[in-house]
Amino acid sequence: MQSLGKKVYLCGPINGCTDEEAKDWRDYCAKKLDGICFDPMVRDYRGRELEPGIASEIVENDKSDILQCDSLLVYYEKPSVGTSMEVLFAYDNGIPAIVVDKSGKPLSPWLVYHSSAVFSSLDAAVSFLNERTA
Repeated sequence: MQSLGKKVYLCGPINGCTDEEAKDWRDYCAKKLDGICFDPMVRDYRGRELEPGIASEIVENDKSDILQCDSLLVYYEKPSVGTSMEVLFAYDNGIPAIVVDKSGKPLSPWLVYHSSAVFSSLDAAVSFLNERTA
């Protein structure tokens, strides 16, 4: 298994989510993970997605964050175009994606294929990442 490192991008739905849906799991993981968490919610663009130039700003900032990270922690409760694109981008750049599946439904073969590991709880995924960054 490749080293997952100490920089983790917190990947999951934002667009169309409440504050609790977008932030709570990220805040929890930021407290539990060893190392540095990159949280795209520091640039909360909700409600501004259609402003001129915002799409480029969102995507370029997220890509820059991902490229600085050693792994993605993906929180999957429902399909998200942005999350899917980030997972593929990370995969194409050799950055492993660790998925927490909270959907209760079969995962897409695309997500399974582009993931390094799948867990059913945040705690299990966090432990996995922490054990590999020690």
